[in-house]
Amino acid sequence: MARDAGGIVILGGGLAGLAAGYTLTRAGRRLQVLEANSAVGGLARTITHGEFRFDLGGHRFHSANRRIDEFVRGLLGEELLTVPRSSRIFLRQRYFDYPLQPLNACFDFGIATTFAILAGYAKARLAQRWRKTPLICLEDWVVAHFGRPLFEIYFRDYSEKVWGIPCRRIAAEWIAQRVQGLSLGAAIWSACFKPGGSALPTLTDAFVYPRLGIGRIADKLRSGIEPAEAVLTNARVTRIRHSGFRVQSVSVRHGERDREFRGHEFISTIPLQQVVQLLHPSAPNEVLAAAARLRHRDLVIVAVMLNRPRATDLTWIYFPEKHIPFGRVHEPTNWSPHLAPPGKTVLVAEHFCCRGDAAWSTRDEDLIAATVAQLEQLGFIRREEVLDGVVLRVPAAYPLFEVGYQDRCNTLLAYLDRFPNLHLAGRSGMFRYYNMDRAIESGFSVAETILQREPQSEPEARPMPARKRA
Repeated sequence: MARDAGGIVILGGGLAGLAAGYTLTRAGRRLQVLEANSAVGGLARTITHGEFRFDLGGHRFHSANRRIDEFVRGLLGEELLTVPRSSRIFLRQRYFDYPLQPLNACFDFGIATTFAILAGYAKARLAQRWRKTPLICLEDWVVAHFGRPLFEIYFRDYSEKVWGIPCRRIAAEWIAQRVQGLSLGAAIWSACFKPGGSALPTLTDAFVYPRLGIGRIADKLRSGIEPAEAVLTNARVTRIRHSGFRVQSVSVRHGERDREFRGHEFISTIPLQQVVQLLHPSAPNEVLAAAARLRHRDLVIVAVMLNRPRATDLTWIYFPEKHIPFGRVHEPTNWSPHLAPPGKTVLVAEHFCCRGDAAWSTRDEDLIAATVAQLEQLGFIRREEVLDGVVLRVPAAYPLFEVGYQDRCNTLLAYLDRFPNLHLAGRSGMFRYYNMDRAIESGFSVAETILQREPQSEPEARPMPARKRA
């Protein structure tokens, strides 16, 4: 087994790991980034297929954190485009605002359904006055805030499509974060009595986006890490060795070789449960049991290339209904015209799934054909316009926030906190629903924590000369 030495070892080359590496290398620290995939960026990467480019899902960059916003703008400079957000929910053969605007949802369903929604909302508001128990699951949270009819019309099917489990098993924290600030009562009041007043809270009306795809953020971060060979792709972590609650080294499978990287500080952005499971010696049984109960949701991307200049005028379209196999579609050329040749476009459909599900196991050609057929049935494309299609499978795309997940996370975090030289960052690394800006922020934060420490002096912490790095 080849043995490589490095001062700081970073597990995972997504935005969090790269942001940490970027900060540390600019402070003069020697490091090694280990990425299991063939390209950096994690979920926020851009795929090139012939003359077409598309992201692994629809990603936008917007941050309320001024520091992060200015950093990304400075990093990309003139590569950034300003894109107006135009997102819709396609439900019952009509469009609704996204994020769901309660007034729009209420009055666009017809008189009978509108009455049911309003009555359900009134009942929910009255029930809140006597509620003494916390809202644990997504179903209870939505019913308490919007009423049962609106839950059954929209929230139930879309949430279960995304997460693959009943709403009573989905933790309330997730939906609370996604629709915070929205109120049906406030919407009605504003519409009736404040026609010229301020708008209800919603997502930003515009965002910035790199001309050649969201993956340019990761590319720029990687290019700022020196030397270039300090970022190693196709390097899957197989073991994390420790002694006396200090991590000593990590073993990786790199091509046909097994390699070991030693260091004095380690940053992990790989899935939280995976870190625990890779520890050697093993973690206690109760910690391993908690790790085994944390799960991720996987993702299958189907990109369909079209011989037409545009299929929609929207940035995202959400499909809650279960008979439609994909949950979201976006058209990259509505974000940047540079992502397809002139006169052509591409539609990207996201199938939320778990490994072993039909979407994950179906042959690529069959999945492309089924996606094309569905898009044609919905009226977005014509079959004769299709030039090509490609399928990509993304394991562990999203942490799955099941009821009780926080207790399991706390068990893992409490144990890992005993390792003073092991630091966690990123969406998967911390098992949190982080957007891109929060992932970058977490990478900066952990790097700054390390920089504030006294220099290490262990022999194994001294890096090898750059020319010997792989």
